[in-house]
Formats: sequence, C-alpha cells, structure tokens
Amino acid sequence: MNSEDKIRKMEALVSLIDEPDPNVFRDISLDIHSHGPEIIPFLEHAWETQHLPEIQKRIESIIHQIQFDQVCSDLKEWLEDGSRDLLEGIITVARYHYPNLEEDQIEYELAKLRKDIWIELNENLTALEQIKVFNYVFYEIHGFYGNITDYHNPENSFINKVLETRTGNPLSLGIVYMMLAQSLDLPIHGINLPEHFVLAYTGTTINPDTLEYSESNILFYINAFSRGNVFAVKDIEVFLKQLKLDPKPAYYKPCTNSDIVLRMLHNLMFAYKKAGEEGKFKEIQFLTTFFDK
Repeated sequence: MNSEDKIRKMEALVSLIDEPDPNVFRDISLDIHSHGPEIIPFLEHAWETQHLPEIQKRIESIIHQIQFDQVCSDLKEWLEDGSRDLLEGIITVARYHYPNLEEDQIEYELAKLRKDIWIELNENLTALEQIKVFNYVFYEIHGFYGNITDYHNPENSFINKVLETRTGNPLSLGIVYMMLAQSLDLPIHGINLPEHFVLAYTGTTINPDTLEYSESNILFYINAFSRGNVFAVKDIEVFLKQLKLDPKPAYYKPCTNSDIVLRMLHNLMFAYKKAGEEGKFKEIQFLTTFFDK
C-alpha cells in the first residue's frame, strides 16, 4: 500500500469514529489502533471538528491507548538494550504524560546548566570543593529546590517539568544532579536508599593483587533534595535505624539505571494512588512488570 492509499484508509477509518453500534465500533477501534502513532494527527483533527462530548471522549481514549502502547514499547526496548542511557529511560517515563516531549529539548536544557557549572569548576579543586561549586550554581544561581509543599505531585517525576519549575522530589532532583555531574566527569552515582534517594561521590582505588583500578570507594554521600548537603556513611546507618531497617549492601552502593527508572515508576504509582487516579495507577503499575526478572 502506497502512502496516499494509507492516508486515505486512515481518514476513512477515523470518519467512522461516531459509529453507534458498540460491536462494530470495537472492530473499527482495533483497526484504528493498529496504525499506531501515525494515525494520531487524523484523530486530533477529528476531535477538533467534533461537537459531541461523548465522541470526543472516545477519540481521547483511543489516542491515549496508542500513546501508552508506544511508551510500553519504548520502555521494553530500553530495558532490552541494557538500560545504558538513563536520560532515555526517564524521558520515556515523562512521555506517559507528555507524549510529544522531544529528547532534544531536554538535552538543550541540560547543556545550558552543564555549561554554567563547567565555567566555575577547575581541575585543582578537591572533591568537596567541586560539590560546593556545583551546589552554588545548581541551587543558588539556577534555583533548584526540593518540593516540600507539593511532595507527591506526579509532576515531580517528569524531567521536563523538573527542569521547567526547578523543583522536584529526591529522586528527580538526584537524577538531574547526577546526570549533570557525570557529564562533567564527576564520579557521582545514585544510591537506592529506602524512603529517600541520595547520591554518592566515589573515589578511585587500586586492587593490590590485580593492580586494577576501581571507582567503588565512596568518599561521601550527597542529598540533592536538601541543597546538596554532604553526609557520611554513619548518617545512613542512623537513618536506617530510624526506619527500623537492617543495613543491606544495596543501601550503600550505587544502583543501576533500571533501578532508578523503576523507583520513578513506583513514585508515580504512589502519587496517582494518592490523587485517586486509579486508571493511571494501574497503567504505571503495568509498566513496572517489564522490570520483573
């Protein structure tokens, strides 16, 4: 089928969107859905020219399902590809609510932040001095802060809104902080601490037996939600005691990109549950099943 025939078919299908027979409409809906995202512009045009609220809702439902299927497909592909690019993973999550979000737009915003931090850094600074400079630019100049007043707002989990509003939860602020730091060759990694995502600044050590270098030695931890406050391992131990949790290696060591995105999905599940949005809760819950080993 050539492109003109395909366009005519999609237009014809969308013209049947007001079919009154539920059984017939089910088949029409499935056929529309099979065309994927490329049929969305035709659906949007139909919505704009449609005056019946019930038909508009029908169109909205089909568009959402097509877009949700795309998020499912992209997330599966990201995981199958080894979840190497964290930015790709969190943009995929953001497209659940902002389906037209462009990766170039996010990369541009991050690049501007990176440049401002890079200008202030120099290679003669100690690790703590680097973080002090980073924090000054990130929090003081660009005004990032932890969203205490609206902590469970789903917007706190979407990278585009975090960059736009300069606020977020511990995880989203930690992600932005970490990605910027790593782009500047600062060895900062995420720590999947229960109830509070934090970061770690790692140092290079050498194995005396193999003479191989490793970056597993943690010099200190960073709380991105609390203006980059630096703390030590003993503070994690105190925190875990307050939560009445036994210490586990995973609470102290860097986690994977898939761990981070899965935690973001759990944050969204909680936010939607708290807001009474059961449909969105179930859809995000479905996305978490892709991470099952």
